[in-house]
Amino acid sequence: MDDDAPCLPPGFDRQAEFPIVDRWTFLNHAGVAPISARAAAAIGQFAREARDDAYLTGHWYRRLEDTRRLCARLINAAPEEVAFVKNTSEGLAFVANGLTWQPGRRIVSTRVEYPSNVYPWMDVAARCGVEHVMLPESDGRIDAAAVAASLNDRTALVALSHVEYASGFRHDLATIGAECRRRGILFCVDGIQSCGATSVDVRAMNIDFLSADGHKWLLGPEGAGFFFCRRELLGALHPEIGWMNVINATDFGHYDFTLRPDARRFECGSHNIPGVLALGASLALLLEVGIDTVSRRILALTRRLCRGLEEKGYRVISSRRPGEESGIVSFVSRRHGHEPLVKELEKKKIIIVVREDRLRASPHFYNTTEDIDHLLDALPRDA
Repeated sequence: MDDDAPCLPPGFDRQAEFPIVDRWTFLNHAGVAPISARAAAAIGQFAREARDDAYLTGHWYRRLEDTRRLCARLINAAPEEVAFVKNTSEGLAFVANGLTWQPGRRIVSTRVEYPSNVYPWMDVAARCGVEHVMLPESDGRIDAAAVAASLNDRTALVALSHVEYASGFRHDLATIGAECRRRGILFCVDGIQSCGATSVDVRAMNIDFLSADGHKWLLGPEGAGFFFCRRELLGALHPEIGWMNVINATDFGHYDFTLRPDARRFECGSHNIPGVLALGASLALLLEVGIDTVSRRILALTRRLCRGLEEKGYRVISSRRPGEESGIVSFVSRRHGHEPLVKELEKKKIIIVVREDRLRASPHFYNTTEDIDHLLDALPRDA
């Protein structure tokens, strides 16, 4: 692979780990990605255990804690700061619904967020008299300086996606997070388009809250993700209440409404055990390969793709500036309808999508230069 991308670990078998490569050139990991073979095996193991022995032999909850530790390791958090969630939306809703909002305060986000990072803040604005400020995109970018300039003494929270779903723009979270921390502003991040594809460090980035589902770059199933809450803010969010939030959850007849001291206070009921175990299996694979290796391979593939698209006359929307590029490449055709193009590519077993009137391709680390060239060869010239 070009651009000095690292090789995969010795013995890595992409056909065995990702059998989809034998059927499809799959380039939509920013949508719903294929689960890894290890994730599928974890689901199968759970199914066999549940079928043959119910809960008696699987030691599922011990294994759930293994996954919690892997989630924490992925983002440089402590396991005590990580809760399991059904999806990204649930974690963001924990913040929107759990904080105490004062009328007249401000929430800053952008006009190009995925709806899960828009509607909760709209709801807060409607219910609590909070102003919701949505910053515009300019040429596929939202500059960190523009975010900083939008902050004032009334700003209570900044809510951003690490990587924007339609453009692939990667925010400078370290700069934005440092400014938020300096001003005493909470920083909430939708990490679904970055976790598993690039380095995420909640400490270095001064992130207070982060939520991510597993079905995109983390290569897990839908309905199993994680939520990070900085230790110092655990008590600032009022959780949804169920039977599992409390310290003596399994002492069923002894009602002690004392919330757990760690992030498990946000887990109000029974877990999606097969989903979390499958997520853990894919996390283990990604960490085994190494997130630096994963990220460098993804960026090498997307750079190759962008060069090829421009040579064929397409306009690349995604910022390719250092620090702003990601695994998402959004581009437009001046001559061809986007939806017909996607349908023709699918007939050739190549999967990309349309988002916000843009074509979008998103390769993962196990894709190859041949996959990228297959897409480029299949696209008609646009000049």
